[in-house]
Amino acid sequence: MSCTGALCQRIEGTHGRPLWSGLAMRSDVGAPTPATAGQERSGRAVSITLVKPFVQIATRPEDDVAATERAAVLDFTGLAEDELIWARLDRDPFPDLRAEDISGIILCGSPFTVSDPVPDKSAEQVRAEKEIFRVLDQVVEHDIPFLGACYGIGTLGTHQGALIDKVYGEPLGAVEITLTEAGQQDPLTREAQLPQTFTGLVGHKEAVNTLPSHATVLASGKSSPVQMFRVGTRQYATQFHPELDVPSIIERARAYRDHGYFSPDEMEDVFAALEHEVADQPPRLLRAFATLFAR
Repeated sequence: MSCTGALCQRIEGTHGRPLWSGLAMRSDVGAPTPATAGQERSGRAVSITLVKPFVQIATRPEDDVAATERAAVLDFTGLAEDELIWARLDRDPFPDLRAEDISGIILCGSPFTVSDPVPDKSAEQVRAEKEIFRVLDQVVEHDIPFLGACYGIGTLGTHQGALIDKVYGEPLGAVEITLTEAGQQDPLTREAQLPQTFTGLVGHKEAVNTLPSHATVLASGKSSPVQMFRVGTRQYATQFHPELDVPSIIERARAYRDHGYFSPDEMEDVFAALEHEVADQPPRLLRAFATLFAR
């Protein structure tokens, strides 16, 4: 695939060549680099020095919503603009990159539902999921750090043989999430200093019903039993949203009021209930992911 547009101007302007040549990945992606002091975002000191950028996969067709999501990922990871390549797969192919030139991949939420029948999917969704699954082939094979949220749990789960359906969907709201024994010992959750029980923000029509035996459940909830899992050594997915706090999930919900996550007639009541919640611990996962795997 070729790399075009402003994204590749940044890539080629920095390195003089595409970073990921035909998705020809190498397995020697290495261990996390020791952290040093960096810049600041939102008043929080960045404790990582990044040589190789991360990639954020986005699949939101709405420009304003996609831009807000990117701003949140930048904020919660502590990364600078040029440290997070933005790959909008609803409209463009995944950029030509090489694994040794990136630190990891982050995939956030989406209005797409991976378990929908193919005939019901838009051309944009079909194209995006084809690209995502192609990238995941290489991510898993070569142990590339990956963190998927909400839509990310559906895509990584589907790729790995999980049953994703609408049995355990959850309406928009805040839910109690509990780390499993494996979750309490996982390097990412430990780096994030997540407590055994915390509040997460959710709103999803599909969820994991069953996982394959090689996947490890890291967190669970009462109404959706798989809230976080890991495959391999550093491929993660969450059902809850680590890239959202309460104000931002309310803003997101306004954009998707007619997408079936809640009844529009109940919207203001749902928002009023959310405004009393505090869900400031899940975003630590994004900072922890950037800290652990920056190189």
